[in-house]
Amino acid sequence: MQHDEVIWHVIRHSHCSFMAKIETGIFCRNPYNVTGVCNRSSCPLANSRYATIREENGIFYLYMKTIERAHMPNKLWERVKLPRNYEKALEVIDNHLMYWPKLLIHKIKQRLTKMTQMRIRSRKLVLKTREKIMTTPRKQIKREARREEKAEKAAVLEKSIEKELLERLKKGVYGDIYNYPMNAYEKVLDMESSRAAEEEEEEEEEAVVEYVEGYDDLEEEEEIDMEDFADFAKSSMPSNANDDGGDSDDEEVQVVDHKRGKRESRKSEKDEPRDGSKKKAKVLVEVEHEEGNERQVSTH
Repeated sequence: MQHDEVIWHVIRHSHCSFMAKIETGIFCRNPYNVTGVCNRSSCPLANSRYATIREENGIFYLYMKTIERAHMPNKLWERVKLPRNYEKALEVIDNHLMYWPKLLIHKIKQRLTKMTQMRIRSRKLVLKTREKIMTTPRKQIKREARREEKAEKAAVLEKSIEKELLERLKKGVYGDIYNYPMNAYEKVLDMESSRAAEEEEEEEEEAVVEYVEGYDDLEEEEEIDMEDFADFAKSSMPSNANDDGGDSDDEEVQVVDHKRGKRESRKSEKDEPRDGSKKKAKVLVEVEHEEGNERQVSTH
């Protein structure tokens, strides 16, 4: 049967693995200790009737131990979840520890108060942005720098050796090698073919500058304007002749297409010799008389 006084005498004066002696006092490292101090009233091993508060994943629990469960180590502690509200948590403690010693209840409430304050302060610190200073020893920095230099040199050397071997294999220096892994060789060939294809695509995509004559549209517009002017002249000439006398001979004036003359002039300019001499373009004007059926042609 469990005897608290004997257990405390052995722990205090013989040996206890949870005891920590320092200059300021003697403390207890047991997680179920209420105060953290090594004394008779706060020792969870030397008290068959004991209670404390523990935190698990941000949640507070009330742990209780009674003498009736001393013979069952797997059911020694009874756990009750405490609400987040501080006042409601105190009410739960009072309800479950109604007939327990007043000193133990007071210590449990003090522990709950300190743990609640610590949780509030930790949340405020998380919200604040604080700089974290990290120190690295000089030996470690130098060691890493040396390793990086060696790794870079080894990588450059391996690449140069691989490139040289692949070039020799491509030229056929080694002859037919049957047990050589051809994956690297085929990979290099694929890279070269893809690079050549990309260069061809870039050459095709380059912009080509072309020079186009811009006289066709202007000539068509001038031709349309001259045709409209000729139609207008034809429509206006008979009316003027009737107003003057009525008996005068009807004359029809044919307007020579200036467009045609321009084209002939351009052709003549193209056919000019290189010595600088130029030929003037000729313009034909025809006048017809109906009565005499005479036709006069004048050149300008």
